[in-house]
Amino acid sequence: MGKRRILVAGAGIGGIVAALALLQRGFAVELYEQAADLREIGAGVQISPNGSRVLGALGLRSAMEAIASVPKAKDMRLFNTGQAWRVQDLGATAEQRFGSPYWLVHRGDFHQVLVQALIERAPDAVHVGARVTDFQQGADGVTLLLEGGQQSHGDVLIGADGVHSRVRQALFGPGRATFTGFIAWRGVVPMERLPSRLRQQYGNTWIGPHGHVVTYPLRRGELLNFVTAIERDDWLIESWSEAGTVEECRRDFAPWHEDVLTIIDAIDVPYKWAMLGREPLERWSVGCVTLLGDACHPTLPFLAQGANMAIEDGMVLARCLDAFDGSEALVRYEAARLDRTSRIVRGSLENVSRYHNPQLADPATAQAFMAREFAPRAMGARYDWLYEYDALSVPV
Repeated sequence: MGKRRILVAGAGIGGIVAALALLQRGFAVELYEQAADLREIGAGVQISPNGSRVLGALGLRSAMEAIASVPKAKDMRLFNTGQAWRVQDLGATAEQRFGSPYWLVHRGDFHQVLVQALIERAPDAVHVGARVTDFQQGADGVTLLLEGGQQSHGDVLIGADGVHSRVRQALFGPGRATFTGFIAWRGVVPMERLPSRLRQQYGNTWIGPHGHVVTYPLRRGELLNFVTAIERDDWLIESWSEAGTVEECRRDFAPWHEDVLTIIDAIDVPYKWAMLGREPLERWSVGCVTLLGDACHPTLPFLAQGANMAIEDGMVLARCLDAFDGSEALVRYEAARLDRTSRIVRGSLENVSRYHNPQLADPATAQAFMAREFAPRAMGARYDWLYEYDALSVPV
């Protein structure tokens, strides 16, 4: 009996990682992507050791090193004074501690590394312009229904189709999203536009009473990634591709340090989106259909683990399908992943109170707050368990 045929809806980061891990184990894989071509928008992604460990096992380390920045450290900075606190040593220290590197990458560059690897290993596996409408399960597997009347049959269907997943809706209904009260801004700036003091090869997280700003280098230090969350209730569109203006973004951060405003002024077009929160699903699978990544555990970006969770999902799911038959594989996958992903989603929400805290308004109270919330022991408790996780060996 040959290896099972796995259908994947969605060719984003999680879907392709799952496909690569399945191909590595001898499965037949078909990916269906609604977009007309395989590309990602320009934004930064943090790949912590728990994610890079998987990518290394898929043979992608050298390709990732060619596109990545390796931050030396992460600093927290106070929104109005610019005072800095060193909260994490990264770079060689992170690799030594956790056994795998911490990479900062441009999402488009990262996606192309994954796409290229997939094309090299399975040239005919990806089908673009293929919009999923529904699926049908039967005793012999699952049939994926596509717009235009096309169908594809497989043994298992993986819904890796993102926060607005059609597969999830078909399994569990539309679900509910709650507006968090924050909108996010993002932009990418060529380093050459910035003064030398801002061309740093480490991450900065600026925090204040009503918002925060994250900056870090991309593309071997050629670009600076800028992403924020600010308290506002007048924008409810959940899209990464809605353009705003520099003037509007600047107004949101008017009382902030001149370094933040200098970066904003250097952005060509800042993009904005409403940040919606969702409770983690208690179940991901029905029969021979399951979910992965944002389709089942979308998260706020306050632990920088969204992409890493999808990467972990892909590897653990491939291991389960390799080790078990039928629906048992999906039951094992859920059991291995539900607690961790739910803990990350809730931990990200908890970080809101640290990154947007009234005590940060006064430099005097900010000192005690920073000493308590960002001390080495507190940082270790929040992050070490994330980075130590090994999707290659965790029990399934």
